Order: sequence, then C-alpha cells, then structure tokens
Amino acid sequence: MLSVAELSDVALAFLDKGGTALWVILLVSFVMWMLIIERYWYLYFTYPQIIKQITTTWLPYKNEHTARSHRKRVYLLKQLGMSAGNHLLSIKALSQALPLLGLLGTVIGMIQTFDVITVFGNGNARGLAGGIFVALLTTMSGLVTALSGLYFSANLNERVRLLLDDAESELD
Repeated sequence: MLSVAELSDVALAFLDKGGTALWVILLVSFVMWMLIIERYWYLYFTYPQIIKQITTTWLPYKNEHTARSHRKRVYLLKQLGMSAGNHLLSIKALSQALPLLGLLGTVIGMIQTFDVITVFGNGNARGLAGGIFVALLTTMSGLVTALSGLYFSANLNERVRLLLDDAESELD
C-alpha cells in the first residue's frame, strides 16, 4: 500500500509526463467541478430557502388579478431563474472546452514525436513512445472530464428547469 507522500509523488510524476496541456486540463476540470458542486449545494440547500422567501413575498399579490401583480410574479420568477441558472453556462462552456484542450495536448505530443523523428530518425522507439504517450494521455483526460461535465451540466439544467416549472405553478 502506498503512503500519501508516495501517492502524491506518483500523481505528480504522471501529470508531469502529460505536460502542460494535462496541467491545464486538470485546472479547468477542477474549476468545472467546483462550479458543479456549488450548483448542487445551491439546489439542495439554498434554493428551498429562496423559494420560501419568494412564496412569502408573493402571498399579498396572490389573489390580485391586476397588471401590478402580474409584473410582480414575472419579476419574482425571473429573479428565481437567474439565481437558479447561475454558472450553468460556465459549466457547459468548460465541459465543451476540455476536449479541445485534450486535442491541444495531442498536437503537442505529436510535435514531440516529430521532433524525435527529426533528430534520431525512426530508430528511437523510446523517444517516439514519449510523444505518443502525451498525445493519448491528454486526449483521454480531456474526453473523460468533458463527458462527466456534460452529463452533470445536462442534469443540472434539467433540475433547474423542473424547479422553475414547479415555482411557476406554485405562484399561480
């Protein structure tokens, strides 16, 4: 069993082998996951409190059927929608950028491979393998993190849509 120090050394060596593109993928995926966690936290803990406040604010207007009450309802729903939808576009954009970062790593790895071929010819298999490793590792990392981000982005969008539909019917 590896100790924490040995495990962190192995992880750092692995990330260093992947090059700069892998570090960027790690950073972008970290930011994306922080935003995803924040949105779930919001939906499960903050949103119920906000919907209570909005419902309480709406109560005096509920039985009025005037233009003023309609404007208030629209305002409250828009305010709730903006609050609930916060960071969803950022999560989607980051998850769509990750495969492109993986592709950047692929290009970097292939450039390394061609540099080895230029200097040593086709005879240096170890040098060729290093560039190909970078290319494959960054491609895989970009795609795996992007797929998880796209799944949770779609899941969050659907949850927000359902919650806003419920809020709209509750404010009728």
